[in-house]
Amino acid sequence: MRKVVFRGMKADEKRNRVLWCSIAVVALVIALALSLKGSKGLQWVISGLTVGSIYALVAMGFSIIYASTRVINFAQGEFSMLGGMLMYTFSSQVGLPAWLSFILAVTVVTALGAGFERAVIHRMEGASVVALIIVTIGFSIFIRAVAKWIWGTDPVKIAAFLGEEPLRFLGASIVPQSFWVFGFTAVAVILVFLFFNRTLPGKGMRAAAGNPDAASLVGVSTSTSSLLAWTMAAALGAAAGIIIAPINFAAYSFGVMLGLKGFAAAILGGLGSAPGAVVGGLILGVLEIMTAGAFPSGYKDAVAFLIIILVLLVRPQGLLGKPEGEKV
Repeated sequence: MRKVVFRGMKADEKRNRVLWCSIAVVALVIALALSLKGSKGLQWVISGLTVGSIYALVAMGFSIIYASTRVINFAQGEFSMLGGMLMYTFSSQVGLPAWLSFILAVTVVTALGAGFERAVIHRMEGASVVALIIVTIGFSIFIRAVAKWIWGTDPVKIAAFLGEEPLRFLGASIVPQSFWVFGFTAVAVILVFLFFNRTLPGKGMRAAAGNPDAASLVGVSTSTSSLLAWTMAAALGAAAGIIIAPINFAAYSFGVMLGLKGFAAAILGGLGSAPGAVVGGLILGVLEIMTAGAFPSGYKDAVAFLIIILVLLVRPQGLLGKPEGEKV
């Protein structure tokens, strides 16, 4: 018992060291940008944190599903795309208030995620992980095709929640929608933390993720855990797509790159770790925007894929993830 605890403590200490070293490196990059570029560097940081917050929400969806079912849901980006497109439909075409459009859009996407889990994932219990991943890829292609048929190929604009007049801060511009992005991300992180650490269903999901057989013996339903995971991931994805849509135009193809960036953030932070998803998303967002500022903007999309390669080579479990087979 002492050996197991000791190994777990050493693993936690190592993860903490890696995390703080990574944060120190990013902080150094930010400090250099601020000192060398001044207000332009501050603009990069603010824009990076805004984009990174969205990546964090998408990455949390990836991590929640993976932690509960060991499935990588490649339709996560399409949940975000659907959230944005449905928000446009309800608010701009139907004419509903923004708050009601938000609730309806998130509800529809959440129901779609839960329905897919019950109709497909639940029925494929016992199937290989590869088969389940292929199914999610097919689901994402189907959603994208339907969205293209319904809304067409032209991007659509959603009105900002607090107006579009930018605010000035130390020479940098901050669009009011960024405050919604920061605020919602903070609230979502807190709620997810409280759910997994203070509620019985959340603790049951953690138990089922750690040891499904043992959890089932004490009455924890792995089927219910899977349903809750897909429901939460769909809701997070939809909300992410809605709150970023006033900054970036929404379109049927919007979810592809957002899903890949969210996946990269989840890999960086540690797939299956919700706190790691947040850290990974913020780091990726800042590095991506700084790359776009320092180099031709076409290179910024390569940052996410470069991070995936480097993390898989150097630290496959990510910053806050646990190596496969680690016991604590």
